[in-house]
Amino acid sequence: MLIIAMPPFWLCFVFIIGLALNLGWFPTGGVGTGFLENLHRLFLPSLVVGLSTAALVQQSLRATLIDTMKADYVDTARAKGLSASQVFRRHIFPNSLISTISIIGVRVSWIIGGTVVVEKIFSVPGLGSLLIDAIISRDFPIVRGLTVFFAVLVVTVNLITDIAYSLADPRVRLD
Repeated sequence: MLIIAMPPFWLCFVFIIGLALNLGWFPTGGVGTGFLENLHRLFLPSLVVGLSTAALVQQSLRATLIDTMKADYVDTARAKGLSASQVFRRHIFPNSLISTISIIGVRVSWIIGGTVVVEKIFSVPGLGSLLIDAIISRDFPIVRGLTVFFAVLVVTVNLITDIAYSLADPRVRLD
């Protein structure tokens, strides 16, 4: 709950102060010269984005699993003599995936546009930093191009989410 309640920019500062400045385990930002150094420098920004996303998905999946376990068809499956793992695998988990797929789709769309602040705080030269720099310098062709690019990515993620719905639940059809 604490990670979900913290905005990502605040989590960035917590990790910079705690893990980079106080403990000295990670650099505060920027990019390196080699592959391993880049991985080392991108760990904290990735941790911020990953933790906030994982916490929300975990909370949503947990709540949906608890609700699904109380359903009548789960009691019927148990009464038929199915083992607990079979009931979970066949009935509980597939029916809980639909809302989780929705949350993941929304969060991936947020990651596409929402990492702008994380990139800027950690001085990572990405598309988000390019967008902010283009806005500040009033370079409108780059702003328009990046906006269209982000919009196409979000629409593509939504399409993939709809396809994942049909794979997770055969009752959902793509017509």
